Amino acid sequence: MDEFWVFGYGSLMWNPGFEFAERSQALIYGYRRSLCVRSWVHRGTEQNPGLVLGLDRGGSCRGMAFSVAPENWEEVIEYLRARELVTNVYLERKVPLLLADGRAVKAVTYVVDRAHRQYAGALDALEAARVVDQAEGQSGPNDAYVFNTLAHLKEMGIRDHWLEQVVGEVERLRAA
Repeated sequence: MDEFWVFGYGSLMWNPGFEFAERSQALIYGYRRSLCVRSWVHRGTEQNPGLVLGLDRGGSCRGMAFSVAPENWEEVIEYLRARELVTNVYLERKVPLLLADGRAVKAVTYVVDRAHRQYAGALDALEAARVVDQAEGQSGPNDAYVFNTLAHLKEMGIRDHWLEQVVGEVERLRAA
């Protein structure tokens, strides 16, 4: 039986939106979770864009892998493409990953397209915090998205030092 896997590094981890057979924490190398995508709809506007997560080159990333039954794969991949490829800032890729139990599998994930105009690049924590602190879009304030993401990661036992730094900088900006 073929195995189909999906890797999530943001809201997909706690809100996959599709039926899965198995879920496991997973680690990928060569990519890192980053607030590197400008959002001008959900967490910002074109005049005042927010930042949302992308999987950018370099480093490693802990996230969640989902096994999908072969009979559900077509429906799941259509759902994921509709969810993730709205503005084409993400590229669909199949990447090797290591599951928590030591198994090595390949999974579909969505990495940022560095050539896309929504790509914000590698911001330092203070630069990102300044954006996050000010932006708001149709889905709410940018800071709520970032704080919620960090809270979910902590609940899952996943540390993201850079995201923790961004939240710390937002809190310092507000205390000043």
